[in-house]
Amino acid sequence: MKPVVHSLAPHGRTGGRVYLRMIHDALADQVEWRTVPDYKRTYSLRRGRKLRHLARLTPHIRALADAPGTYLWDDLSLLLFTPEMRSRTVFVFHHYEPRQADSWPVEPWLWQRLFAVLPQCRTVVCVSAYWAEFLRRHGVRDVRVIHNAFDLTEIDEVRRRSQAECRKEFGLPLDKIAVFAGKAVHWKGVETVAGALVDAPDIHVVATGSNTIGFDGTHHDLPRTGYLRLLRACDVGVFAPQMHEGWSRCAAETTLLGLPCLIRPLAGLGDLAALTGAPPPNLDRLAEQLRDRAKTPTVETQAAYEALARFDTAYFTAAWSRILVQAAAPSI
Repeated sequence: MKPVVHSLAPHGRTGGRVYLRMIHDALADQVEWRTVPDYKRTYSLRRGRKLRHLARLTPHIRALADAPGTYLWDDLSLLLFTPEMRSRTVFVFHHYEPRQADSWPVEPWLWQRLFAVLPQCRTVVCVSAYWAEFLRRHGVRDVRVIHNAFDLTEIDEVRRRSQAECRKEFGLPLDKIAVFAGKAVHWKGVETVAGALVDAPDIHVVATGSNTIGFDGTHHDLPRTGYLRLLRACDVGVFAPQMHEGWSRCAAETTLLGLPCLIRPLAGLGDLAALTGAPPPNLDRLAEQLRDRAKTPTVETQAAYEALARFDTAYFTAAWSRILVQAAAPSI
């Protein structure tokens, strides 16, 4: 009989939702998943959405209080759990960024309460060493790092595609350096990068995502296969966020697809930059940096690929299988 694991439904396109969906997919044959709705992303208006989400989740979580099994959770609604429920919880901590708060003035208090109760969880998992140390400073003793992982069969298939054909597909100019700057959403740095390159006519900035910032440059909001082909069409990646990210799936996928990158070593991105050897962007001389970076020898980009390639789906499945097996075992 499969162990029962309860979680929020893994719907959505953010890095956190992708990570949760990967856990569900990786362990689909090993556990019986039971989910409750994640209401946060059902609201078109961001203001106050987390409070509305918590109010709507309350009856669902009360109904779970006596449910057998383990809880895999990654949301502020952990605050609605009883201490006994938390003792059966594996919590996934993605990152903490106060700029993303949408339920002021209550949300900062909710986060402080979350940090206070996280030590009650069976295990807390995060995606980088930076956040593991952050959690330990907040009193969490059992912290594990399980990095973002990647389907290398999918990645390698895109790597084999012709860059010229991909550039033609997306209409990117052949006589310019195509620079992928990440997702055009708040605090990811796309507009910062574009502003630093406004006087560089030989450099063409490309962005993806939902474009909540109104970026007026080349932008594509694509399904996954198209998004990967767009990365293949580019020459260099640059990631200069203002926010504290977990590990940045975008930056990792850009590296895996063979692009030399510049990465600002902020929060979890610092761990990714150190692992792949990516230097930081200098906005005062960014155009010059990108021209030089576009000439990076293949041996260097291959080394960065190999540093990340160990985080494949087999690694992810094995790591998460161990975590949930341990969580299902009786506490000593």
